[in-house]
Amino acid sequence: MNSPTRTMTNPFNLRHFLKAAIIPAMLLITTGCLLGPKYHPPQGSTPAAPNYKESTVNFQDAEGWKVASPQDSMLRGKWWEIFNDADLNALEEDLNINNQNIKEYFENLMQARAVIREARAQYWPTVTTSPSWQRSRASGTLSNSFVPNAGSTGTSASGAATNSGQQSTNWSFPVAVSWMPDLWGKIRNEVREAQYAAQVSAADLENERLTEQASLAQYYFEIRGQDALQVILDKTVEADQKALDVTQAAYDAGVDDYISVVEAKATLEAAQSADINVKVARAQYEHAIAVLVGKLATDFSIPARPELRSPPSIPVGVPSELLQRRPDIAAAERTLAEANATIGIGYGAFFPSLTLSASGGFESSSFTKWFTWPSRFWSIGPSLSQTIFNGGLYRAELNQYTAVYNSDLAAYRQTVLAGFQQVEDNLAAVRLYSQQIERQQAAVKHAEEFLQLEMGRYQTGIDPYVDVMTAQTTVLADQQTLAVIQVEQMTSSVTLIEALGGGWDVSQLPTPSQLGAKPPKSETTLQH
Repeated sequence: MNSPTRTMTNPFNLRHFLKAAIIPAMLLITTGCLLGPKYHPPQGSTPAAPNYKESTVNFQDAEGWKVASPQDSMLRGKWWEIFNDADLNALEEDLNINNQNIKEYFENLMQARAVIREARAQYWPTVTTSPSWQRSRASGTLSNSFVPNAGSTGTSASGAATNSGQQSTNWSFPVAVSWMPDLWGKIRNEVREAQYAAQVSAADLENERLTEQASLAQYYFEIRGQDALQVILDKTVEADQKALDVTQAAYDAGVDDYISVVEAKATLEAAQSADINVKVARAQYEHAIAVLVGKLATDFSIPARPELRSPPSIPVGVPSELLQRRPDIAAAERTLAEANATIGIGYGAFFPSLTLSASGGFESSSFTKWFTWPSRFWSIGPSLSQTIFNGGLYRAELNQYTAVYNSDLAAYRQTVLAGFQQVEDNLAAVRLYSQQIERQQAAVKHAEEFLQLEMGRYQTGIDPYVDVMTAQTTVLADQQTLAVIQVEQMTSSVTLIEALGGGWDVSQLPTPSQLGAKPPKSETTLQH
């Protein structure tokens, strides 16, 4: 018995479906609108000055350090090698491999890259299937009734029972295809948003890498400074011990007062206390480096090597290059581009969505006839959906996206301003520390000369021992100050390199196509 109506007139043909629906829709995509404002990098942030202010003033007074001229080669790659320290080079290599913060930011980048592929998946149709088998029996207390479209088997087209107490079996293998063409650029803007977000993650990774590298270099030079200070304090303790012995001998011989012995003991004990305190700071810097290179502080040590040096000549380039060299500025600019793409997504919400869908498959009450040609079924048809009223939701969201863009623009400009401030700050610091070191070296020299003269006057009985202690205290304080200034100059030079972006520039930022490519399996494997 044939059904009163037919749900299909021609056999299902995938090739005809592609020609009739998908291919025209693809043409709509290529010629469709891309809504939203066109992105332009922010203007007016590049400085007009040919050189940094602090790189050109008062250098005739500083002999210990010179800024490299702008035409000198820029820092590239392993910037720490400019210090010519093999131990520092080895530690930096360990950091690049084992630092856990860098690994965390790398995995954030891998996540952002996966989001790009998730967004791009919307370009393609979604194909689903849900094979099923069902055995059912109708209630035996229902009256028989005529059901339209029922076949000769006494079941409806869907396989439901039409007679009370009747049992039925349904084998089904449906396949559904659904596709939403990107008529208004919503998906393209989502892909661009994901690409820009991945570039932000890539720049954040490089910024974190630079931060960790600079921290290690600063801690390393702090340790070398503590080692040098340890030597100064060890010599001071030794000298104070000899002075106490001389004073004690003079007192025992009856040629000096006991107050001189007490003063000598107090001076020695103060030096011993400072000597111990240096060990505390060094241990903490050493433990901090262990964390940076991904090792347990318990099993890590850096051999002592007293060393105080002047920083090398650092090529700073010209101000107009800074925007291309700092990863944090690049991240702020890419964040701005991401916000711009989000505005395009907001515009797309105002327009209707077109969905092309098709379904087909095989359905039978018998397994042996499941995949026979008469058991086929299919349907096809487009649909449009459009929100008529939602209380101004889309307009409010668009206003929100615009405010986010404006906020990101202000954050970008603030990052640029802070970048130039940091460069100028550290240029001034390194330059002025050079001048201060010269003065402090002269102070140490004269303090040592004064101590020798005062010791001679004490030994001849002209001056009391308190004058000797005062001279010794002055020498110690001046030597400590000199060591501290030299360490601060070295750490400021590291901070200057960090402010300049290290050896990075924006050409190293991965392109959207590179970020959208499938990463190797080694980078997506679950780690333990």
